[in-house]
Amino acid sequence: MTKLLFVCLGNICRSPSAENIMNHLIEQADLGDRITCDSAGTGGYHIGSPPDKRMAVAARKRDIELLGAARQFQRKDFENFDLILAMDRDNYRNILALDQGGKYRDKVRLMCDFCQKYDLKEVPDPYYGGPEGFDRVI
Repeated sequence: MTKLLFVCLGNICRSPSAENIMNHLIEQADLGDRITCDSAGTGGYHIGSPPDKRMAVAARKRDIELLGAARQFQRKDFENFDLILAMDRDNYRNILALDQGGKYRDKVRLMCDFCQKYDLKEVPDPYYGGPEGFDRVI
């Protein structure tokens, strides 16, 4: 079983969107027995909160339902996941700061390292912007 973890700052916009979109794609490809996903935030601001309502609206436009509750990234996530995908460079640095010995560095990547269709280096944080930012993330 391959385990993926998507990480942003608050775990209410970008990372739960990535998790739920990936889960949708996994289900469509009938790979649920081979791949599992979760998401977390580097900050603890929104622990227990559902995905941001504006993000959920943007996702519904593409027939994706955002499920889950925000949680904070923990050191044990390094051992529990095969690949940890940070939405931006700040998230990436904050995750690696918890891996003081560098043992898990190879597991942590930027989400946009895998982007082929778009020329982005980071997934933009839509939290303080308008609806178009949420649509862009989805």
